[in-house]
Amino acid sequence: MESRPLKTGQDRDRISALPDDLLLGILGRLSLQEAVRAGVVSTRWRHLPHQLSRVDLDVDDFQAGTTTAVETMDAFTGAVRRLLPMRPPAERKCDCDSRRSVKTLRLRFHLTSAPDDLSSIGRAVEDTVSRGQTDRLEFGVIPPSSDSDLTAAGRAELGQQFMSFSRVYPVAFRWLTDLSLTSLDLGDSDLSSLMGASDRLKHLSLTSCRLGRHSALEIDVPNSVIQSLDFISCRCMRIELVSVPKLTHLLCESWDSEDPPLRFGYVPELRRVILSSHAGAWQAPFALSECLSTNVRNLSQLFLNFSCQMIWIKPEHPKLLTAIFRNITDIGFWHIFPECDLSWTLFILEAAPALQTFTLKRPRHSCVKTSERSGKKANVAWEPSKDFKHLNLKVLYMIGFEDEDKVTNYIRLVMERAVGLQGIMLWSSKTCEACDAIDLESRRRYEADKACRRRLKERLTHGSSSSVKIIICDRDAHGLIIIS
Repeated sequence: MESRPLKTGQDRDRISALPDDLLLGILGRLSLQEAVRAGVVSTRWRHLPHQLSRVDLDVDDFQAGTTTAVETMDAFTGAVRRLLPMRPPAERKCDCDSRRSVKTLRLRFHLTSAPDDLSSIGRAVEDTVSRGQTDRLEFGVIPPSSDSDLTAAGRAELGQQFMSFSRVYPVAFRWLTDLSLTSLDLGDSDLSSLMGASDRLKHLSLTSCRLGRHSALEIDVPNSVIQSLDFISCRCMRIELVSVPKLTHLLCESWDSEDPPLRFGYVPELRRVILSSHAGAWQAPFALSECLSTNVRNLSQLFLNFSCQMIWIKPEHPKLLTAIFRNITDIGFWHIFPECDLSWTLFILEAAPALQTFTLKRPRHSCVKTSERSGKKANVAWEPSKDFKHLNLKVLYMIGFEDEDKVTNYIRLVMERAVGLQGIMLWSSKTCEACDAIDLESRRRYEADKACRRRLKERLTHGSSSSVKIIICDRDAHGLIIIS
């Protein structure tokens, strides 16, 4: 790209004398707001923000000086029109503006009652992507008010408005690679239709959305390239992944269905699954085999978060899971309530012969309040096979090991069965964010933990010929890691 010629006798700083392509490289390392400010204060730089290859606009950055969501969106769409100026119709059929290529375009905006806002966004985006040089297009769609202020009718209206937007501007959605939706109500077939119409969509995240009204949500998109799905606090009877052949990552957090929240169909590329929820009183523990199918054969990572409440899975015979877990190398069980026994978790070792890393996280004490709507916390019983030996487990991570008897007995069980175990990493609990019962700066706490670590290590190594390395980690008052 050519630089603008310097005027005779004009005194310029050395940076401003650089060619445009180098100046664009400098601006490209700043935030968009900083790049625009640089253009405002310097006539030499004024044209450069309009030539950036990365445009990232967030409606929240336009709230200053506005009093309503409509005014905020007016300011946002004004910035879209300035940074993504429409080409005249005569130029759209040629490549005369090829020097301006937006490689990455990220827009996070409100849905409002003003139709011109979405029209401005849709037209500007379609004009930009039609040049064929955009690699990544991201939409983040949020409601104009907080989630608690939305009525059911308001959510439904926002959902209909968004789906109408997707149909009016199909070119934009064909180029869409990332989509995040918050607080919308979508119809039974809306999500599948949206994914089918978005040829390049790889990442989809839904937060606080109602998905389907009358039946389980079926996602059957055999031609989709979707790789990542996140469902966070979404309401639906159940999510059935009938056919999502390119899916590699799935997150499902805070569901309220009575049955298992998910059923997996044809997802041959699925590698990573994260399930996290605070179980309700109306929910009962379910077996993982009810949720996962034998079509899930390449799963390598599984993480379950119980939020210090009821354990919402139940152990089952390893043979029911071995075909699904045969390639898993990394499993984590997070936030097991402290009163719960740990030996039940060993069923997962028997079901996952290739497992190399196993992480258990439990709090030091139980201060999380259990409401009337919460599931009843009960101990989980499971008797591990006496003759079982695991050949591939290399590292056991224990986060929250202060209960000496329970943790020591559990670690011994693992050491007896994991014959290839090389290391055990023991992490103490962090400061409790809920009640501050654990004070990292307390000298008394430090001395108590120091004695606990010494006793724990002595009990694990006493009378043992094992070569397993036991590494105890802690954090000081400044968050620095201390390893012994």
